[in-house]
Amino acid sequence: LEYASSSGKDPDRLYLPASQLSQISKYMGSDNPKLDRLGSPNWNSTRSKAKKHAAQVSAELVKLYSTRRRMAGHAFPKDGPEQRAMEEAFPYRETPDQLKAIEEVKRDMESPSPMDRLITGDVGFGKTEIAIRAAFKAVQGGKQVAILAPTTLLSEQHLETFRSRFEPFGVRVEALSRFRSAKEARSIAEGVADGSVKILIGTQKILSPSVSFKDLGLVVVDEEQRFGVKDKEFLKKLKPEIDVLSLSATPIPRTLEMSLVGVREVSTLMTAPEERMDVLTYVGQWSLELVAAAISRELLRSGQVFYVCGRIEDLNTASSRIREVVPGCKVEVADGKMPAARLDKVINDFWKGKTDVLVSTSIIELGLDIPRANTLIVERSDYFGLAQLHQLRGRVGRSSQRAYAYFLHPENITSDAQARLETIEENASLGSGYKIALKDLELRGIGNLVGEEQSGFIKGVGFDYFVRMMKEGIEKEKGEGKKEEERPLINLPGKSFIPQSFISSQKLRMEAYSSIFKAEGEKELEEVKREMEDRYGDLPPSLLPLFSQRRLEWEAEKDGVKSITQRGDNVFFSLSSPFPDFMQLRLKRLFPGSFYLKSEMGFKIPLDKEQDEGGAIGFAFDALGQLFTT
Repeated sequence: LEYASSSGKDPDRLYLPASQLSQISKYMGSDNPKLDRLGSPNWNSTRSKAKKHAAQVSAELVKLYSTRRRMAGHAFPKDGPEQRAMEEAFPYRETPDQLKAIEEVKRDMESPSPMDRLITGDVGFGKTEIAIRAAFKAVQGGKQVAILAPTTLLSEQHLETFRSRFEPFGVRVEALSRFRSAKEARSIAEGVADGSVKILIGTQKILSPSVSFKDLGLVVVDEEQRFGVKDKEFLKKLKPEIDVLSLSATPIPRTLEMSLVGVREVSTLMTAPEERMDVLTYVGQWSLELVAAAISRELLRSGQVFYVCGRIEDLNTASSRIREVVPGCKVEVADGKMPAARLDKVINDFWKGKTDVLVSTSIIELGLDIPRANTLIVERSDYFGLAQLHQLRGRVGRSSQRAYAYFLHPENITSDAQARLETIEENASLGSGYKIALKDLELRGIGNLVGEEQSGFIKGVGFDYFVRMMKEGIEKEKGEGKKEEERPLINLPGKSFIPQSFISSQKLRMEAYSSIFKAEGEKELEEVKREMEDRYGDLPPSLLPLFSQRRLEWEAEKDGVKSITQRGDNVFFSLSSPFPDFMQLRLKRLFPGSFYLKSEMGFKIPLDKEQDEGGAIGFAFDALGQLFTT
C-alpha cells in the first residue's frame, strides 16, 4: 500500500493512504498560505467560518437565479422559413459543439423563463455565429436586440458582420460609438426609441439614459470578462425579463466558478472549425534580427503582421525600426487615443491590405478579424496579463493558413511574468482558453471570484475547497443536497497498489489513484480503467483490487458502514447507527461465528481463509451484499 506524506507546521506530518488522495486538491488562494498545527482548533474554526460564508453566498445566488427563472419572460416562437434561410447563408460547416449550443440557446429563448446563458469557447470557435442566430430569432419574434461590446473596434466589426447577414431580410442594424457624429447618434437613438432600429451595437454608451428601447428582448454581452458586474446587472435591472446571452473566450473567475457549481447555464465550444490550425507560439528574448526575419517571412507569402507594444510611447520607435530592417514595408501606427477618423482610416487600410504591418497597443486584442494577418509579434509581452496574451494570439490563425505568435521580452523579467509566458506557451493548442482561465485564476488569485469580501475566506481554505463548499450549499438550497458523510475507511489485507514499473512518474501515479477513488458510479470507473489501459497497457494484478475497493466503498456508504478493518481472523464492520434485532438475527443466520458488538456499534464476520490474495475486499463486498439485500 502506498501513502502520500504531507508536511504541516513545524514537525507535523500527515500520512494519507493512496485511496484517500481524491480527498486532497492543489491549494489556490495566496502565495503564502498560513499553516496550522495538525489537530489544532484553528483549522476547524477557519473551515467553519468559510463554510458558513459559502452557505450564505450560495443562498443569495440561488435566490437571485430562482427569482429570475420564476419571472415571466418572453417565449419566442419556433424557427420560421426566414430564420432557416438566414442560417443557410452561413458559408462554413458548423461544428458539433456549435450546433449543440445553438439548440440550447433556442430552447432557452422559446421557454417562458428569461435566458441567462454563457457561451464559452476559444477565439475563432464560432461564438459570434451563435449570437447572430439568436439575434435574428429575437427580431423575428418582434423584439429588439442590444449587443454590448467592450471596444469601439469590436462594435464596428460586429456592425459589418451583422449588416452583411441581415440586410437581405430588411433588418436595420446600427452601432453607437465615437465614430458616429452627434447628428447620426441622435438619428440612431430615435430609431431605437420608435423600434425601426432592430439591432443596436455599442459599448457602454448604449446603456446611457439617452438610449431608450421600444421593446428590448435580448441582450448579447460579447467578451463578457471585459465588463464589470455592475454593467451586466444594470442591463438585467433595466428590464429583468429580457434574455441575456454572454460570450467569452476566457471566462472571468466569478463566471467560471458559478459555471462550475451549476448555478448558471453554460455551453462550451471545444471543437475547432475544420480548417483551423494551432498557432505556432514562440516565447523568447526580443531581438531586432528575430523581428526582421518574422516580418519578412510573412510578407514573402503575401501576408500581414500585427506588431503590439505594451506602451503608447514605444509605438513610433517600433515602427521606425521595422521600416529600417524591412525596407519597402508599409507600416502604420494605431492607438486608442487617436482621433476617431484617423484610427478608422488606419484600421480600414490594414483590413483592405494596403498596410503590411500594423504597429499598435493592445487595442487590436479585440475586434479585428483579418484572415490575411497571420503573424503576431508582441514586444514586452511581460507587460500583459494572461487573458490578454491569449486574446492577442487569437487575432491570428483565423483562416486555413498556418499562423505564428512571437511573445518577446527583455532578459530579466519578474517570476509572475515568466509564469504567464510559460502558461501561454504550454497552452498553444486550439481550445485552450478554458485551461488558461483556470490558470489565470491560480496566478492572479481569487479576489474577484465573488468579490473581495469572500477572498479572505477563500484564502483560508483554498479555492477548490471553497467551490466544493459552495456546490454543497447550492445543492442544499435547491433541495438536491445529501447529508455530508465521511468516506468509509477500508483497511483490509492484500496487495493493492500501482507499481512504479507500471507508472514511473510519481505525479501521474498520484493522478491515477485519485481518478480511481474520485469515480462516481460503475460507468465512470470503467472509463478510468479503459483510459489507464490505453495510456499504460495491461493492468498489473496489484492494481485491480483498487477498483474493487472503490466498489466496496460505494456499497459500504449505501449500507451505513463507516469502516471495514481486519481484526485477527475476522473482518470488523463499524456502523453509523445500531443494528435492529432482525438484522442481528440475519447476521447470525447468514454467517456462522459472526458477532454483533453493541458497545462498539459494529459486527465481525470470520474471514474465509481460502480467499485468494487480496480477496478480503471481495469477501467484504459479498458479505455486505448478502446482509443488506432485501
